[in-house]
Amino acid sequence: MSNTIKVLKIDVGQPPVIKEIQNDLGGLQAEVGGLIQVIGLEDDCLLVCNDEGKLNGMKPNRWFYDDIICGPFFICGDSMEGDFISITSEQAEKYAKQFVDSPAFTGEEQELEPRITFISFQ
Repeated sequence: MSNTIKVLKIDVGQPPVIKEIQNDLGGLQAEVGGLIQVIGLEDDCLLVCNDEGKLNGMKPNRWFYDDIICGPFFICGDSMEGDFISITSEQAEKYAKQFVDSPAFTGEEQELEPRITFISFQ
């Protein structure tokens, strides 16, 4: 595992930028301002955001399908062994286009409310 990786960083209200970050738990947490949540994307990429962004009252950042990511996040590559790796130029370009718009949120969006889904197996 490399000491640093290149990621596509998306801060609240800012355009996406390529950034080099520390590739350890402390470095990853520093980029999102707390505990990390990892979401698998297509083409061997990972979206890494703050696991408690909504609970901590972080500002809404971007729409992600039918939800809103609160606080800063980044996108990196995913190795075949499950490690965080640098994002490729092609991947960065794809996700920079997807997250280029920084929407204005009213604060009234229902997606800003934290929610938990319980599934029961009987």
